[in-house]
Amino acid sequence: MKVASFDLTPCIMGNAGAEWKTAIGTRTGREAWLVRLAADSGEVGYGYAPATTHLGSTFGGVEAELKLLAPRLVGRDPFDIEPILTDLDHRLTGAAAAKSGIDSALHELMAQNLGVPLYKLLGGKFRDSVPILRILATKSPHQMAEDAAGLVAQGYRYLKVKVDGAVDTDVARVKAVRERVGPDIQLTIDANESYTTKDAILAITRMVDYGIVLVEQPVKARDLKGLKLVTDSVPVNIEADESAMSVEDVHILISDRIVDAISLRLPNLGGLRRTLAVARMCEAAAIGYRMGAAVGSRLLAAQSLHLAVGLPNLTFGCELGEFDRLTMDPFGGMEIVDGTLSLPDGIGSGLKFTGA
Repeated sequence: MKVASFDLTPCIMGNAGAEWKTAIGTRTGREAWLVRLAADSGEVGYGYAPATTHLGSTFGGVEAELKLLAPRLVGRDPFDIEPILTDLDHRLTGAAAAKSGIDSALHELMAQNLGVPLYKLLGGKFRDSVPILRILATKSPHQMAEDAAGLVAQGYRYLKVKVDGAVDTDVARVKAVRERVGPDIQLTIDANESYTTKDAILAITRMVDYGIVLVEQPVKARDLKGLKLVTDSVPVNIEADESAMSVEDVHILISDRIVDAISLRLPNLGGLRRTLAVARMCEAAAIGYRMGAAVGSRLLAAQSLHLAVGLPNLTFGCELGEFDRLTMDPFGGMEIVDGTLSLPDGIGSGLKFTGA
């Protein structure tokens, strides 16, 4: 089997409800590119390469990166994935989102050729489903509490409260959500780098009374000393997300015990193969991990799910359900039931391409 062709299709998805606001800004939808690899033996594999501007990838930039890398794929055997990915790194440094789309499409081609589900290529599975954590966009405390109640009514037991660095208001948000959903719902916090070190310690210390279990990226991504100080100063797990943008980043984070946990995101880390490598590093260092926000098509969520079911030490709810608030998804065949996402039946990711 050889890769016979490489094609790109824009994938523009909108929010089903109101605009989505966080500490980063307001978004009206998601932009990405679908990578389509066709083999000379007839198999087709898809990958999803999102544009996430606050992480350094733009819609036009990801397209240019993919087109630059495409000639390195045609004529290659997808099962030679390690030499291929190494070749891509020699051609272009970084470009994690673009390489993630390619990596995932190569894995899909291999799974299609073998006639197996994707998880079979990633070491098998411990479980058939994972609990899903849903994200609450930044709003007033009352509005966020109402949104939280709506999600709990749908069966979710894991929620993430987006905060924006205003300590008093953020504490009020967490308080309102906790009082609305009761004591049995697991709450995590995501500051998206919005706190100073001292404000992070102050805010988290005040939030402890409301039973939070994890705080994601409280300070700037490159402020590793500040991030470690927060980790060492509060009785809550601190997680790196924007700080964990490569295998090398994670090596530093766990070697110096800068955080308690790592958010695993395929587009941040360069695809399934490298995300699995990071999970193994975390396991060796006794650092927690979970599948972080896979915001976009069901394709990205399903491929992340196939990795998640084979990870032995998932410590928190996985953020693989945000496709549920987006429209115009070109893939179908997977839905959340009672706050849980189960593996689709079928070869590869198990999803069906319904049209871009």
